[in-house]
Amino acid sequence: MKNGRLIAVVGPSGVGKDSVMEGLAAADPSLHLVRRTITRAPELGCEDYDAVSVAEFEDMAARGYFAVHWGAHDLQYGIPTTIQTELASGQDCLANFSRSALVAGDTAFENFCVLNITARPETLAARLAARGRESEAQIAKRLAQATKPLPVGLRVMTVSNDGALHATIAQALSLLQPVRA
Repeated sequence: MKNGRLIAVVGPSGVGKDSVMEGLAAADPSLHLVRRTITRAPELGCEDYDAVSVAEFEDMAARGYFAVHWGAHDLQYGIPTTIQTELASGQDCLANFSRSALVAGDTAFENFCVLNITARPETLAARLAARGRESEAQIAKRLAQATKPLPVGLRVMTVSNDGALHATIAQALSLLQPVRA
């Protein structure tokens, strides 16, 4: 049996990664959403994640709990090693990733690809302000990071999320489906 793909979903803050991932999983129930571990308070995120303290996260990382982990925006994020079971069964998995962790993800997972979601700067700014999690300074910092390039040598599919969410999901599915056939 062929291993499933770890599909790393990346894009700048506010681009709608979680919304696109939820829409993809709803449209294709064979896609598994990876639950990350994050050093963020549980009430501050719109995604489903395991909230832990920095000390707990560091202990988990030291014990090998994460296949990949990284720091970004003053938080720590981890993808649990348990996802390897899903992949080994042939199931494709969607994981919200950081661009800075893509090379580590490509190393950690046998069948790794990237779904890169983009949006115009004004779209990102409006979404970041609307979610109310960051200060103006934090929003400015996130917007400054929005144009960072992806590492070279990865399998990357890119979709814009400036328009209607359903259109973005349809385009992303069309990019993902040919590989699954």
